[in-house]
Amino acid sequence: AAAEELAGRRGRAAEPGAGPGSPGGGRVGFEGSPGGSRRVFSPAAEFREFSRRQLRDMERLFRQYDAGKDGFIDLMELKLMMEKLGAPQTHLGLKNMIKEVDEDLDSKLSFREFLLIFRKAAAGELQEDSGLHALARLSEIDVSTEGVKGAKNFFEAKVQAIHDASRFEEEIKAEQEEKKKQAEELKQRKAAFKELQSTFRQ
Repeated sequence: AAAEELAGRRGRAAEPGAGPGSPGGGRVGFEGSPGGSRRVFSPAAEFREFSRRQLRDMERLFRQYDAGKDGFIDLMELKLMMEKLGAPQTHLGLKNMIKEVDEDLDSKLSFREFLLIFRKAAAGELQEDSGLHALARLSEIDVSTEGVKGAKNFFEAKVQAIHDASRFEEEIKAEQEEKKKQAEELKQRKAAFKELQSTFRQ
């Protein structure tokens, strides 16, 4: 069974999960799943709590540290990333970081698993002293675009942002309706005026 598991794992490792160019906000990529099959992955559809801008920022960060350009961040790439972010980790610390979100157990991070870090951070599910918490906090992606300090306020901010956006849309609609109404009234007044003029001319 162990040999089969190892063979299965090697098979998955051999086929890059996302491939160059596939992670991204609105684009669709392929992710390896525990059964070794491939399924379509759309970040915007699966991670609806994040805005397209946030997904683009996360993609940019992922690509920046995916030195091998294979659609994964492996242990060494994660080590470099944490050093650059100013929160170097021990070898064991790095392994634990990957383990926490490594759903397909291939000991590296796909773009989807990378996004899971920010989902957990946003939900306040990461230990304050964990490497993943440091990664999410130091990357300044999860909360900075919402202008909120502290990941626990993230969802409140998101709800507020959605509320503000829909209110903004409603205001625009109301303005458009008002303009339409005014234009209609003006048209009617002009038509009435013309009618009046023609009556006087007869």
